[in-house]
Amino acid sequence: MLASAVPPNTQSATASVAALPQPLERLFDNTAVSDDARPGRADFDGAGGSLSAQDLAAAGWTAGRTLTVQGARLTWSRGVPGSPDNVRAAGQLVRVTGHGDALAFLVSGTGADTSGTGTVEYADGTTGLYRLTAPDWRTGPLPAKAVALPHINTPGGQLAEKARLYVVTVPLDGIREVSAVRLPQAADLHVLALSVRPATTGWTGTWGVATAGHPAVGPWTDRTLRLVVHTSTGGPRVRLRFDNTFASGPVTIGAASVAVQGQGADALTAPVPLGFDGSAGVSLAAGAQVYSDPLDFEVPEDTNLLVSFRLAGTVSALPVHSLAVQRSYVSEPGDHTADVSGAAYTTTITHWPLLTGVDVTGGPGSVVTLGDSITDGGRSTADANRRWPDVLSDRLGSQASLPRYGVLNQGVSGNRVTQDRYPGDGTQTTTWGVSALNRLDRDVFAQTSVRTLFVFEGINDLIGGVDAEQVATGLSEIADRARERGLRVLAATLLPCAGHANCTPAVQAERTELNTWIRRAGASGVFDGVTDFDAALRDPADPSRMLPAYDSGDHLHPGDAGMAALGAAVDLAKL
Repeated sequence: MLASAVPPNTQSATASVAALPQPLERLFDNTAVSDDARPGRADFDGAGGSLSAQDLAAAGWTAGRTLTVQGARLTWSRGVPGSPDNVRAAGQLVRVTGHGDALAFLVSGTGADTSGTGTVEYADGTTGLYRLTAPDWRTGPLPAKAVALPHINTPGGQLAEKARLYVVTVPLDGIREVSAVRLPQAADLHVLALSVRPATTGWTGTWGVATAGHPAVGPWTDRTLRLVVHTSTGGPRVRLRFDNTFASGPVTIGAASVAVQGQGADALTAPVPLGFDGSAGVSLAAGAQVYSDPLDFEVPEDTNLLVSFRLAGTVSALPVHSLAVQRSYVSEPGDHTADVSGAAYTTTITHWPLLTGVDVTGGPGSVVTLGDSITDGGRSTADANRRWPDVLSDRLGSQASLPRYGVLNQGVSGNRVTQDRYPGDGTQTTTWGVSALNRLDRDVFAQTSVRTLFVFEGINDLIGGVDAEQVATGLSEIADRARERGLRVLAATLLPCAGHANCTPAVQAERTELNTWIRRAGASGVFDGVTDFDAALRDPADPSRMLPAYDSGDHLHPGDAGMAALGAAVDLAKL
C-alpha cells in the first residue's frame, strides 16, 4: 500500500499560518531531468543519476504537458532539462486548491527516506493527516508505475536500466475544499507534480474493463476499431475513457465516434463524432488516459454500443482487456468512424484494446466487481452478455426500490489477489493482469463514481500454490484500503471446483479454509456483507463439486445457468 489517509479532524483545528503556501514549482529544489548530451546538469538521486529528457519525450511526457493518470490531471515541469523540476519533501507548504476525492502525487524515491506523514489543510480551518510513500525510481514495483523509461542518465554514461515514475493518490474529505498541502519530512521522497483529483459527481460509470496486459496486435496501419460494449445504466450524455496502460510510447487516436449497435458492425443510426478538448483526435502518452468531451447522446440502459476509433499510423502493440466474450471489429484502411454500415469492418477480434470506460450523466454511482475469469465471463455464451455482473445489472434495472447503479466489470481472466501474472511492463503475450492489490487504485478507486466494491477472487492464487492465509491477508488489505476511500466492501466465497485438473485435494482444503474465513469476515465487519457463492452453486450431493446444471463443463467456470445463479444470489440491498 503506497498511501493512506487519516480522516480530517472534526474539531475545527486552525491551519498553520507559519508560512504562506506556494505553488509547487516555486519550491523546486532538485533537478531530475537531463538532456542526454549534458547528463551532469541533473542530479536526481544525489549520486548523479537522472531521467532522460529524450526518453520522457518519446513516452509523450513533454515539458509543460498536462497528463491524466488515475483520473487526476498532473502537469509536468515546464522547465528545460537541467533546471529544477521537483521538490524533495521537507515539510513545504504547497498551494493546492479545490474539491475532490483524492490528492494525486507524481512521485519517485531515491533512497531510504521515502515515506512520511503530511497534512492536508482545508479552507474551513480543519486539517487531515495522510501517509505517503514513494517507490524507488530504480527498483520500485513496475506493476504500480505510471511510466517506465528505458534509461538512466549518469555523468559517466547512460545505463540501460528502467527509471520509474509513480502516481500515488491519497483520499480526501470530498465535502471540504482543500486550501494547501504540507509535504512530509522525507528527504528522498521527490514530488514532481501534485493536484486535487476532482470527484466524478454527475457522472456514473455504465461500462468499464481493466487493462489485462500489453500484447502485440495487428500490426494495424491506419485502421478503425469498432468495439462492442454493453451498458448497464443509461443517461442523456456520454463520455468515453481510453487508457494507454503499461505502454512505453504514445498512441494516437485520429477520430472517434459512438452509436447504438444495429447488427454486427452496423450502427442503428449514424455514429456521432466525439471530441477531445475540442479536437477530433488525441495523443495518449505512455501510462496516461484521456476522456472524450461530454456529448449529448442518449445512452440506453442494457444496450450494446459501438465505439469506433481510428488508430493513426502503425500500431503493433496496445493495452488490452483480453477476454471480452464479445466480438468487435477492425476495418480496412481509412477512417470509418462515421460509417453506418459495417461493410468496411472485415476482421473480428475478441478483445477490447485501449477503451476502458463509458460514463453517463444522471446516474446514482456505480458498483465495481473485482475478480478473475468467472467475473470476466469466461465460458459464458459469447455476444450474449450473460456474465454474472450483467445478470446483477439486469436485476437492478428490473426493480424500483433501489437506484439503477452502474455495474463495472473489473474481472481479469487468470487474475490473482496476491501475485502479478503480467509483470506490469513490456509487450508480452501474458494478459492475466497485475495482482488485485496492484491494480486496486486504477481499477477500483479511480473508476467513475464508485460507491461499492464487490470482490470475488482467490481461486487462481490457491491453484498457484498460495495458501488461504495469504489470500485472506490480501483480501483484508483490499477491504481496508477501500474503506479508507469511503467505499462499501462486499465479498463472495469461492466456488467448488472438484473435477478440474488443477483443483487438487490440497487446493480444496485451502478453499474450504478461505471460505470459512470470508464468512467470518463478513460477520466480524471486515466486509460490509458476504454473498455465499459457494452455497449457491455447490452440488448438495457432493459439496466439493459444482452442481452439474451450473457447470460449464470444465468444473471451474459456471456456464450461463451458473452465471445467472451467481447474479441472483447477490443481496441488492447490500449494494
